[in-house]
Amino acid sequence: MNVVPLNRPRNKSRGHQSEKSQVVAALDVGSSKICCVIGKSDVARRRIDAGRSEIKILGIGHHASRGVRNGVVTNIDEAERAIRLAVDAAERMAGETLSQVYVNVSGGRPKCEVYRASTDVGGGTVTAHHMHQATDLAMQKIKAGKRLVLHATPIQFDLDDAKGVREPQGMFGETLSVILNAVTVEPGSLRNLQQVVEKCHLSVAGYVMAPYAAGRSALVEDELTLGVTFIDLGGATTSLSVFAESSLLYADVLPVGGNHITSDIACGLSTTMAHAERLKTLSGSVLPSLCRDDGAISVPLLGETGTDTVHRIPRAQLNDIIRPRVEEIFELVRDRLAANRDGRRAGRRIVLSGGASQLTGIRETAGHILGSHVRLAKPHGLAAMPDMMRGPGFCVAAGLLKYAVNPDVRTLELPQISSGYGTSAGCFSRMGRWIKESF
Repeated sequence: MNVVPLNRPRNKSRGHQSEKSQVVAALDVGSSKICCVIGKSDVARRRIDAGRSEIKILGIGHHASRGVRNGVVTNIDEAERAIRLAVDAAERMAGETLSQVYVNVSGGRPKCEVYRASTDVGGGTVTAHHMHQATDLAMQKIKAGKRLVLHATPIQFDLDDAKGVREPQGMFGETLSVILNAVTVEPGSLRNLQQVVEKCHLSVAGYVMAPYAAGRSALVEDELTLGVTFIDLGGATTSLSVFAESSLLYADVLPVGGNHITSDIACGLSTTMAHAERLKTLSGSVLPSLCRDDGAISVPLLGETGTDTVHRIPRAQLNDIIRPRVEEIFELVRDRLAANRDGRRAGRRIVLSGGASQLTGIRETAGHILGSHVRLAKPHGLAAMPDMMRGPGFCVAAGLLKYAVNPDVRTLELPQISSGYGTSAGCFSRMGRWIKESF
């Protein structure tokens, strides 16, 4: 069984991101945009007021995604170029030089499963050894095969008849049980992602599933405790995650997103992808039109010149193209949640994020299909956050940054993987590699 790290830096004393400086960086590698955010944790404020913002945004850079499709790297050179541009913009704004970043994972067909195991305490006091023993027994039940274990976190402990014991150490009992959440991914996509990041002379400090990162940035404490389904509508993927009792219970990624809506518009109206995206953003809606003559919009035709360049259509025709795809996305989400036992524990609370969630009427459509109360997500808990980052499209990047400062304390310590590119080289080695590549 192969496992990869989730939340521990490879070298805590390296570069500007040491524990002393508390400067951390997040890299959101998406199918529509690549975003790099640099922040600095306020240690003094964290000790005094744990409930307030702990991270100050120092720099942000983003670039149109290239070489990434459905969350998977498809062209290493193009993806490397886009990542370099995003990182360079963030470094210039922050005045910092990065050496490692936290990266989101949305490709590799992630699979989330729950495992249970028990160990005998014998009526004595529960110790750390008992907790580790129960967790190890649960880990042994994971049948990953050729897949990599990306995330393995104990959700809760049960001590005899006491369910949901968060800290059993020091308590008395006969049998200690653990419920372990494990996320596995295909190794190829993860290694390609790591290779691209390392070609930019950066090391991967940790991997975080995209839906989990987005949820950490936008969900409030009561939602995490009572149960909520978080849906991130990205460019080429739709990520969903279920939280309850402050733990991730279920996560999945669907290979459909906002770009598919744009493609439907481009095909249906015979226009370019750029104009289709503009029509979707400025004039599109999921709600049915009350009147078929509710206004006309201009559509530039693909390949036409002269007087036939533009034709006008009713706005209702555009909405009739958008609505079926949006309904399909939420029907797929509904089916995935219904097929998973933990997916049904979220109650009637839905939170939407991602760039496609800003489409007019999508909140009402999601509530109708999923039968739940729906709200739109916004990142919170970050200080000096620029206006451009306050929308739902930056929830993943904000969540990565928050996770970098406060990783899960109960996440298992996992060994490293190697992409073969070499991540442990120092400054002179990286400089030599840059000279060799450039000349």
